[in-house]
Amino acid sequence: MGSGGSTGGRNGDRNRFSEREKPRPGRRLRHARWRLLRSGPQRLTDDELLSLWLGLSCPSDASGLRQRFGSLDALVRAPSDRLLAEPGLGEARTARLLAALAAVERAALGRIAEAPLLSCSSAVRRFLRLKLAHLPREVFGCLFLDNRHRLIRFEILFLGTVDRASVHPREVLRRALELNSAAVIFAHNHPSGIAEPSASDLTLTRDLMDLLQRIDVRVLDHLVVGRGSEVSFAERGLLGRQAPVAPCGSKDPLV
Repeated sequence: MGSGGSTGGRNGDRNRFSEREKPRPGRRLRHARWRLLRSGPQRLTDDELLSLWLGLSCPSDASGLRQRFGSLDALVRAPSDRLLAEPGLGEARTARLLAALAAVERAALGRIAEAPLLSCSSAVRRFLRLKLAHLPREVFGCLFLDNRHRLIRFEILFLGTVDRASVHPREVLRRALELNSAAVIFAHNHPSGIAEPSASDLTLTRDLMDLLQRIDVRVLDHLVVGRGSEVSFAERGLLGRQAPVAPCGSKDPLV
């Protein structure tokens, strides 16, 4: 009996040890938070990031949520009514998600608006990617600039379908006059995800350049935004001799 008791005690110790070592939701989240603060977000999975972001109880909850939306990108870009209808999110978590996305977009806009000159192509691309890459239908937008190429305003001017947006050049001209713009950068998205410009994109850009030239408004670039990539007309030499937006860190102003 003594021997049996001793064996039972050792087994009990092993069982208690195993229970202590099992990953618990709270422990996993604390560990994820520790790794985020010390090593950065690249060490965390999408589910761990989403759990920390929304205050979910464990990464498995985040995994189920992400899978129901299809992807992390689809989840964070879902409309508010779709998010509110999801069990477990509610108003507080939906508001937290939307507020964070809005803050990121405003920070990106501030990055290109703060500079004396709009001279950072990577910041422009980042902002346009945040604004346009996720949209399910094609839209046409414009960055209106002053005579020192500082940002006046960004506007989405035309909304389209999944593969086309009808652009009216005279409406672009009218808006440029209203904002007293001296230069513009056009942008539109390709919901297909492929950023390669089409022949009609090039024709439209040339028509807009010819029209705006009559009122001394320069077209500095036209960017086509896909998923994960952008194509610059200026960098490809499709705008004649006009200089493209300079890369970040360049000391040369736009000319």
